[in-house]
Amino acid sequence: AYIAESKEIFDQEAYIAESKEMRLKHLEEQAMFALKIACENYDNAVFPNALIAGDCVITHLLSRLGYLKDGKCKVMVVDTFHLFPETMEFLDEIEKEYGFKAEVFCAEGVPVGDKVAFDKKYGADLWKVDIDEYDRVCKVEPFQRGLKTLNTDCMINGRTRWQGAERAWIDMFENAPIGGGLAKCNPLCYWTLEDTFDYIAKYKVPAHPLHAKGYPSIGDAKDTIPIPEDGSVRFVNFKFEGDKTEWLDYGNERKGRFVGLANKDGSTKTECGIHVTGAEKTWDRDLWEAGKSAVKKITTTEEALAVKEGGKPAVMVVYAPWCQFSQKMEDEYEAFAKEMEGKIDVYSFRGDDQREFVMENLNTSSFPTVDVITPDGKAIKYDSEVRTVDAFKAFVDETVGEAVA
Repeated sequence: AYIAESKEIFDQEAYIAESKEMRLKHLEEQAMFALKIACENYDNAVFPNALIAGDCVITHLLSRLGYLKDGKCKVMVVDTFHLFPETMEFLDEIEKEYGFKAEVFCAEGVPVGDKVAFDKKYGADLWKVDIDEYDRVCKVEPFQRGLKTLNTDCMINGRTRWQGAERAWIDMFENAPIGGGLAKCNPLCYWTLEDTFDYIAKYKVPAHPLHAKGYPSIGDAKDTIPIPEDGSVRFVNFKFEGDKTEWLDYGNERKGRFVGLANKDGSTKTECGIHVTGAEKTWDRDLWEAGKSAVKKITTTEEALAVKEGGKPAVMVVYAPWCQFSQKMEDEYEAFAKEMEGKIDVYSFRGDDQREFVMENLNTSSFPTVDVITPDGKAIKYDSEVRTVDAFKAFVDETVGEAVA
């Protein structure tokens, strides 16, 4: 084919650069529009900040809009006690840079930053023993407690479709499953990871120092690795070194996260529990409310021991109101209590406030735990996850049937 000669030669690279700049400008404006809606139309917008690349972009955007200094958006951080040392150091750095103070939440009953106290209360190897319990104790519960403590009505987060898996079809705004509808704002939902680093480079945004050591995304030190593992791809001084496609391909951002971890069903772990469906649900009421339920409410450890040592058979569920599995069994356990009226007392006891007690006395390492109390004071744990009226009745017959008959 013949191409006519021209005095002006088409500069393809310049056109690509200009097109990328146009795209980034649009994404910036779109993200800032979303943040304005979140912070101007809600009383308590909260940004849970994990200090990864996208979160650094959101922090910068919030600062540009003035929402960090004027307090229209609060920043919250969950410290799992297993983060890289650089992570909390970096938090201190950006607090000074942008003039805000993050609210830090960690495992319940442990002072912020006190790893020794955490190990004593929960065990240094909790994540090895029970990864789901680790997620609950170190991530989900502090996350939920943080949202509730800050009276959150709109949650801002950095999830993107480009991250793939469970996030592939998220929209800029969602309603999370909380009574009344907690709004969820995903200002970067249409960004690629390349867009994110282009923004960081454009504005010289402070970014996590581990990007310069080969980590595209940063989570817990125990299960986060560089990609590729030799650390040959890095983001240093706002430029990539090595083959950046190792980081920037679709779904690759979190490739180095949750390494070696699996869910209980054997599937590969891709979510820590914070962003899975329902994790942001805070409780707006207790379960099996006193005066409204056939389930008898126990409110103190003394009452729990009195039931256990009372010489009569009983059934007791140890629960947490924020726990989705406790919530799911509420109706069945209520129906079970009604069917057993006059035959055996059925109780509920909130255990997340009394973890050491319920672990020692009521077989509880996770919620919910159902125990049958025998006349001689033993607590026999119901180990099945089939939580139905018939299943509970069968377990009662099996353990204390003669005493109930």
